[in-house]
Amino acid sequence: MKRIQFLQNLSMAFFGISTLGFAGQNMKKNNLKSKNVNKKTIRLSLAQWSLNKSINGGILDPYDFAKIASGYGFSGLEYVTQLYKEIYSKTDKTKAIGNFVKKSLYESQKFGLENILIMVDDEGDLSIENQAERLLSIENHKRWIDAAAKMGCHSIRVNLYGTTEIDRWKDVSKESLLKLSEHAASSKINILVENHGGLSSNAKLLMEVINDINLPNCRTLPDFGNFCIEKRGDECIYEYDKYVGVQELLSKAGAVSAKSYDFDNQGNETTIDYQKMLSLVNKAGYTGFIGVEYEGNRLSEKEGILHTKKLIEKFI
Repeated sequence: MKRIQFLQNLSMAFFGISTLGFAGQNMKKNNLKSKNVNKKTIRLSLAQWSLNKSINGGILDPYDFAKIASGYGFSGLEYVTQLYKEIYSKTDKTKAIGNFVKKSLYESQKFGLENILIMVDDEGDLSIENQAERLLSIENHKRWIDAAAKMGCHSIRVNLYGTTEIDRWKDVSKESLLKLSEHAASSKINILVENHGGLSSNAKLLMEVINDINLPNCRTLPDFGNFCIEKRGDECIYEYDKYVGVQELLSKAGAVSAKSYDFDNQGNETTIDYQKMLSLVNKAGYTGFIGVEYEGNRLSEKEGILHTKKLIEKFI
């Protein structure tokens, strides 16, 4: 407990009193620009995963992300590390990440967009039983914390993959998140955990982990659609209630991911009640960015992104 208390004090020194959404600075800037800006104005960011098919298919350069997002009317960028294949193929990964930071920062500034967060994947499992592998994963994630700080992001998103034994998962998850939060505190970066499959999609368990850590820079990234806890092949056989889950995770949200898959003729998402979801976001008093993350197959990436954006603007 002494170590946790130390980390709490350290983080408080940098973050002050914890607020929902980590959007205070952004909102202050908005209010200076216009007296008519509502204090609860929510801005939209684009999750790069919405473009994963074009990027992975070699149709789109991942460094054109800012250009595309600007053209679609977004004001924030959410990067996905696994879409930058050259980083993972380089021997000197630290140098490769440095090049990513330089190029991404240049593009974001060129198009006047704000870098929001980096979604970190393929850097090892933070909740794995094996201590050596877990510590290596922590060190790998630290490089992305430093990258996020240089890019002006407020957070990185992490996954809690690993053991499926509940009590052990909670213990090792807390160990990893404490180490990352400690490293991130000095650069004012938040560690956000997404409900992203397995035990992390059990919102109740995830909130137990986050609340036990109780640090202002260790929070959640509720995703509207990632609540499958157990799969059999491609079929989800155990799913957490998405509306209950989002409501629970919003109490410590540092960002929100508006997942979408398909739309009906009236423009409504066919599997997620967006009006209900966004009413939960509003009631929670969340004032940060909402990230659009389209994962459908029927519509083009552009159509799916713009349909999702329009739906958020309708109900928020």
